[in-house]
Amino acid sequence: MKSRYLPAILTLLLICVGAAAADDPKSPPHLSQQTRRDLIHTFDDELIYIRTTFPMGKKGLILKDGKLSPDGQELQQMIGMYGPSVKAGDLARISAIAIKNDRIYFEVNGGPIKRQKWYQRIAVSGGGGDVPLAPSDSQANPRGTFVNLLFDHYVPDLTPQQLKDLLRPVFDFNSKSALEAYLETVPPKAKQAIQNHQVLVGMNREMVIYSKGRAPKKVREKDGETEYEDWIYGDPPQDVDFVRLVGDEVVRVETMKVDGEKIVRTEREVDLDRPTVAKGPEQPATRPATAPTLRRPGEDVPDAHPVGNPNSRQPIPLPGGPDPGSGAPGSSGPNYASSLR
Repeated sequence: MKSRYLPAILTLLLICVGAAAADDPKSPPHLSQQTRRDLIHTFDDELIYIRTTFPMGKKGLILKDGKLSPDGQELQQMIGMYGPSVKAGDLARISAIAIKNDRIYFEVNGGPIKRQKWYQRIAVSGGGGDVPLAPSDSQANPRGTFVNLLFDHYVPDLTPQQLKDLLRPVFDFNSKSALEAYLETVPPKAKQAIQNHQVLVGMNREMVIYSKGRAPKKVREKDGETEYEDWIYGDPPQDVDFVRLVGDEVVRVETMKVDGEKIVRTEREVDLDRPTVAKGPEQPATRPATAPTLRRPGEDVPDAHPVGNPNSRQPIPLPGGPDPGSGAPGSSGPNYASSLR
């Protein structure tokens, strides 16, 4: 009888121990929503150097407590069988990051699974059935990989630097990040705002993404003939930012504070050097030297519009004679010249 209740008692005991560990003030706090967003914003699309060789295929690496698995002979066998995805010293990119219950998933160079583009999932119905609009390449061989960083029970609250230290066996973050490389190309005021995760009126879309990340919510509207997008960051009871873009430029930033205060900014706060088409001064049209003409050798071209009256017409000189209308002997006066037109 006693052995029949033993599994239930052990299960209850484990639950109590787990609850006590969760309530232990010495245990690290759980990952907050703000920290989750900060980690995704920091590590997504980050450039890294690889510190260990990853095997190709759908089985990546697992990192826990500074130890990798598979490792040693098992890892070498996988690399020999499937080939390497990335090697130690290679420059790679974290293409995706996902935070789950007890792990953080880092995808490298697109991951081991070939994803379809959105337009590759569109099919046109016809007499012969559904025909894909843009068929995918079935022979495409994805060469990306991934690593899972495991924790005990749950993901604790971490700073970006603490997470980099935990990933040191596989990733080296001493290379210049995509954000650092981009910040060297923007004006100082925009650079400081991006580092502070702020949006200024006058920024472009790329600056907003580097500053706040990709918008979780987007609303497209039309004001008269002007189309715009509102990018929405944050959820109540936190501050919520509404970033309005017309084309590639931020034209309005509205912030709803937790206490109900509404702050709207529409004045340009940063000036960007936008490319323009340079137009030089208009040059007078030049007549080719070999262009055909009805003039005799040595004859000059008369002014079609004298400076005094641009709309008046100049009398046409008669070949071999004085200027008509000048009153000189042999002329027939202005009426004769006009009759030649």
